[in-house]
Amino acid sequence: MHRRQPFWQRIHVDPWLLLLILVLATVAGFVLYSASGRSTAMLYRQGAAFAVGLAVMLTIAQFQPRFMQRWTPLAYLGGLMLLVAVLVVGTEAKGAQRWLTIPGMMRFQPSEVMKLIMPMSVAWYLGRRTLPPSFKYVFISLLIIGLPVLLILKQPDLGTSLLIGASGVFALLLAGLRWRYILGALVALVPAALAMWFFVLHGYQKRRVLTFLNPESDPLGAGWNIIQSKAAIGSGGIYGKGWLQGTQSHLDFLPEGHTDFIIAVLAEEFGLVGVCLLICVYLLVIARGLYITLQAQDSFSKLLAGSITLTFFVYVFVNIGMVSGLLPVVGVPLPLISYGGTSLVTLLSGFGILMSIHTHRKWMPQG
Repeated sequence: MHRRQPFWQRIHVDPWLLLLILVLATVAGFVLYSASGRSTAMLYRQGAAFAVGLAVMLTIAQFQPRFMQRWTPLAYLGGLMLLVAVLVVGTEAKGAQRWLTIPGMMRFQPSEVMKLIMPMSVAWYLGRRTLPPSFKYVFISLLIIGLPVLLILKQPDLGTSLLIGASGVFALLLAGLRWRYILGALVALVPAALAMWFFVLHGYQKRRVLTFLNPESDPLGAGWNIIQSKAAIGSGGIYGKGWLQGTQSHLDFLPEGHTDFIIAVLAEEFGLVGVCLLICVYLLVIARGLYITLQAQDSFSKLLAGSITLTFFVYVFVNIGMVSGLLPVVGVPLPLISYGGTSLVTLLSGFGILMSIHTHRKWMPQG
């Protein structure tokens, strides 16, 4: 007997993913209001960015995955051109040249766009080949990954370049990369890390690594952020001090409390219980993304959905790790919680791709 598709599938929305996103947005509103010193202006700006991101997410979800696949090469070339433009005519701020300014309109960071274009590009290339990929296809995939990463390193932006590179590598791994290639990469990692240390990393980036190893060596300088972050997390205890009752952020001890270090504010005010609940929501988002990956019906969709989901996991892991002192500080915001319009719209666009992949698959009626 013929049955109609479910309502949510007809409008190309995944209800579980949408619900989890709205939960995270609600949490973000409460924490950001406190972290910003009760700034309603900042809250309104973030709310406007979320509304734009939600609209973009729902729009992207309407396009079929094969439509995205068809336009991926052009998007990749466009992304490379924007990264080159950043190095030539980009806007400089805080010692880095990472933004493009459109006169009279807006300033945006092209590397954020590459967070989506990169996994799409590798998935496009490998999705048209026999898997697992041969050495030739692996080499070409690494070239596709390497070009944008090198351009972003020149800005300089080590954290974003590593995350964008990881999003491409995830697609490569999901394609069934042979173990001998993985072991070879691990062996090459040591000399590559030494080469980066001596020839690629800037002085402030080296200080971040050294501070990670021993933050107390410069408690009033490079180690200040991590020391104050740990103090905020520890002072929250099990249940926290209560909403709007945090002292580390409100007394300006905690730097960047509304952006990269916002989870320290949450930990201080809502304690270990609040952090664990937030992590549970993140795990549900990741689980839903992996479920969508398993349900995907072609190689391009599987590789793309899997790499987007794993990249989201890395964003969460790296941010929490650096704020708690387990990883060096690399300037990665907490997904959907930290203040920042461009990163928020980019993340929601990624969820739109996941919804498109899940709702455009061939529906098999039951019974």
